[in-house]
Amino acid sequence: MKLLKSLWFVAFVGNALTLSAANITMNTLECKVDAISYIDQRPAAEKRLFRSEAVEQTIKQMQAKLTNPKLAWMFGNCFPNTLDTTVHFSKDAQTGKPDTFVYTGDIHAMWLRDSGAQVWPYVQLANQDAHLKEMVAGVINRQFACINIDPFANAFNMEAIPGGGEWKSDMTDMKDELHERKWEIDSLCYPIRLAYEYWKVTGDTSVFDAVWIDAIQNILKTFRDQQRKENKGSYRFMRRTERQFDTMSNDGWGAPIKPVGLIASAFRPSDDATVFLFLVPSNFFAVNVLNKAAEILTNVNQRNDLAQQCTSLANEVQQALQQYAIYNHPKYGKMYAYEVDGFGNQLLMDDANVPSLLSMAYLGLVDINDPIYQNTRRFVWSEDNPYFFRGKAGEGIGGPHIGHDMPWPMSIMMRAFTSQDDQEIKQCIKMLMDTDAGTGFMHESFHKDDASHFTRAWFAWQNTLFGELIIKLVNDGKLNLLNSIE
Repeated sequence: MKLLKSLWFVAFVGNALTLSAANITMNTLECKVDAISYIDQRPAAEKRLFRSEAVEQTIKQMQAKLTNPKLAWMFGNCFPNTLDTTVHFSKDAQTGKPDTFVYTGDIHAMWLRDSGAQVWPYVQLANQDAHLKEMVAGVINRQFACINIDPFANAFNMEAIPGGGEWKSDMTDMKDELHERKWEIDSLCYPIRLAYEYWKVTGDTSVFDAVWIDAIQNILKTFRDQQRKENKGSYRFMRRTERQFDTMSNDGWGAPIKPVGLIASAFRPSDDATVFLFLVPSNFFAVNVLNKAAEILTNVNQRNDLAQQCTSLANEVQQALQQYAIYNHPKYGKMYAYEVDGFGNQLLMDDANVPSLLSMAYLGLVDINDPIYQNTRRFVWSEDNPYFFRGKAGEGIGGPHIGHDMPWPMSIMMRAFTSQDDQEIKQCIKMLMDTDAGTGFMHESFHKDDASHFTRAWFAWQNTLFGELIIKLVNDGKLNLLNSIE
């Protein structure tokens, strides 16, 4: 991917208002400290795709608390970025159901993973804003509908493209509605995670209709298919490409695996092909959401039959993880491998994309105090992880998607989300602020020695995730910590 040189959005504005704890006006587009102005990088109000009064109020409240001008500026740019630039909300003309299509950012397609993560931080505000609540319900409705089109697909077009889109030549069962058909376990996990949280926060059960029942049946069928107990399963994928991680080996089936109860994932959350198909963090994610689905099916749909199927599969995968996913490292002790194959082979690394090993405590897949997780956490944030990079500009976990020396801000955020150490949290936030390259936004990745070299100037998931992190830290009583950053 071509590296992008950032533009500096710092200017001097003589009439900007002073941003301080005592004197803040958030209706202006600029804030100024020591003659340096941070100019609002949001689209003009009339060009924003979706407006939520609850989100706007949250921005004002948060910026009034944050005394670091750059941090307040970055929060104001990042937190609403998904709403401002990626949300396409409508209602079905026939049913009146909310329907929301969410761009991932500079790629105008909807990833099940990204869209579920992009709107996640707004769920907590849904009861304060009926319009926002409808928008989130629309995302859930769209996701379930997409799963029923093809549960193996990771990304979808807003509408069917006759003859297919960008990846129509991929050697797999492409449909006109699909942007890409890379089978990733987490693509089926994020929609359940979002729907469950939406239900718990709002009490709204309207999203759990017949489309949901079809979706959960397709999810169960797909997970079982990819346990590959009887055969190689029904999914294969090849792409004509020079990128090794963009296609599957062995005529599209991937590396051999031994059926042990785990679920095969052809691709990682990075959209890169797995080396060993049993991707550990994604299998943990599947266990988590299957149990959530069982709770929904029992309490909302009274479908104890489907709930039992979910619970049974979750227990089987959980048991297999305990048997095959743990590695006894000579330096770190018992830790989780990133990928395994059931034959005894284990890949020791972590990738920045979520679900990752580092992010498992953030997602609630393991207890943060689980000693195996803590050992894993120490390993992945070290140079013993082949995809950990440290340089003059910053440090973090990357992955083969971008390559050497390119840490992802997402990994730094996951470190902060899962930290129990104030100095570590402070270091993470300072690093995120220092590696924005003056744009006021998060990027996909940056060069470890020069943050002005970065990829993806518009990546809404990472922007909204940054806003989610700052809100969490404030809610956790870390405001003074944030305000101590210089």
